[in-house]
Amino acid sequence: MKTTQELIELISLKKLEENLFEGKSSFMGSPNVFGGQVVSQALHAAYQTVPADRFCHSLHSYFILPGHLEKPIYFEVANLRDGGSFSTRVVTAKQDSVPIFVMACSFQLKQEGYEHQEKMPVVTAPEELMSWNDVAEQFGSVLPKSIMRFVLAERPLDFKPVEFVNPFDKKDYPNFSNVWLTFNDVPEDLPLPIIQQLIAYSSDYNLLSTAIKPHASKAHFGNTQMASLDHSIWFHREPNLHDWILVNVESPSANDTRGFTRGNLFNRSGELICSVAQEGLIRPIVKEKE
Repeated sequence: MKTTQELIELISLKKLEENLFEGKSSFMGSPNVFGGQVVSQALHAAYQTVPADRFCHSLHSYFILPGHLEKPIYFEVANLRDGGSFSTRVVTAKQDSVPIFVMACSFQLKQEGYEHQEKMPVVTAPEELMSWNDVAEQFGSVLPKSIMRFVLAERPLDFKPVEFVNPFDKKDYPNFSNVWLTFNDVPEDLPLPIIQQLIAYSSDYNLLSTAIKPHASKAHFGNTQMASLDHSIWFHREPNLHDWILVNVESPSANDTRGFTRGNLFNRSGELICSVAQEGLIRPIVKEKE
């Protein structure tokens, strides 16, 4: 999966019954189903059940069990309410009849109101930075195989980190990160529901990795068990997917093997597209003594 059109086809579900949909999975460098995939597919399922004049303004979800890559995922949508301005849905994703994920999401009519937003941080432009593939080419011979599998997995996105973390420095870093992302070969004139589903897919990247930066002298992908526990998105403005998007993330806290992160996504023009929050497992892997 290299293009945005291929990603759209992955996100788009097969309708089986009223409020019941089936989806498939794609390998993204992990042995389990990528969390962003399930979030975006669940949002797609919910969108099939709401009035066409309503758009998603927020979603809140929990990852219950790891998803199996080779098994289909079934998405059941519960219609909780259609009010005068807002609609609420709950989506449950299942494999083998067992829930692996649940999401509540809210939709509203487009309405005029007050506006303000946080300013985008001043960071290095993406044209001046190395991409994940550039980093892999430069350090691939010495990076752990687990990191290389993740970095080099085919994906419809490209990433350019602003702050480079050298895994061989064995030092702790500040509790924030800035990463530029872009979608590959974006089709023209995408409707807002598809745009939001693509953003939902991308929003699961670069969050938990920020939570281990303050512990980088000891923690890395090779010795830390990492898994998303929950995921929330607030959609603010329609993004431009034909240009780079800045993902600005901070991790205010880590405790009890959980890391908490929150972030903002900005268009290059400085518009605040959406905000995200996630708590995830960051448990040190303890090898058993022989």
